[in-house]
Amino acid sequence: MGRLEGRVAFVTGAASGIGLACARRFAAERAVVVGLDLHRSPEWKEVEAAAPSASFHEADVRDEAALRAAVDATLARHARLDVLLTAAGVAGGGPVHLLDSAEWDRVQDINLKGTFLSAKAALPAMIEQRSGSIITIASIEGLEGTEGGSTYNASKGGVVILTKNMAIDYGRRGIRANAICPGFIQTPLLSSVLDAEPMTVFRDRIREQHQLGRFGRPEEIAGAAFFLASDDSSFVTGQAIAVDGGFTAGLRVGITGLMGLE
Repeated sequence: MGRLEGRVAFVTGAASGIGLACARRFAAERAVVVGLDLHRSPEWKEVEAAAPSASFHEADVRDEAALRAAVDATLARHARLDVLLTAAGVAGGGPVHLLDSAEWDRVQDINLKGTFLSAKAALPAMIEQRSGSIITIASIEGLEGTEGGSTYNASKGGVVILTKNMAIDYGRRGIRANAICPGFIQTPLLSSVLDAEPMTVFRDRIREQHQLGRFGRPEEIAGAAFFLASDDSSFVTGQAIAVDGGFTAGLRVGITGLMGLE
């Protein structure tokens, strides 16, 4: 513990799910953690318990001025910004010919534009200090298509390419940028999709697409985020890292049962 001591980490989508798990892990590693989300959740107290210097901003990642103000407040208090993790996101999808354009815009604005605006707010400080780690939360659905994914998949694919471009643009300033592409993770966001009719019938099928035979846990994504925030990943940039229980490994049809491997 304590491998992020002295570093300042700014986490969007920090009130729940993957963002909260990453904030907890950063706090456990003694980072100064600044969270941002629409509303401060009761669970944020756990972050403050681990990191008394932690703070929280209630803001929307679509609001550029609010993001800038939160980052400015962070810099005024701590004088640096070492890690940006962008976990704010929403679900959405449907076949293109039936998808309302306002719904397309909503998902793109939060998932992709929100990532862009968060990075835009954080980068000037990182450029000045010539160091920083940007960790975007994309998705395996940004690496390959899924039925009905449309706007969500497009937004996460955009996050992957945006992250790679930032790695190219800012690498010579000592700034690394990597995307984590989670599989299906047990979060409130996943529950909002798979626990609703008629999606419940597909829940088991989706779980079995993971070669480990289960959904992931937010803490497992936080472990990858800690790696990317730490010096252990000092030569890692421009990568889209799938943390997906083998979802994208390839096709499984059950032949392993004949090999005694079930």
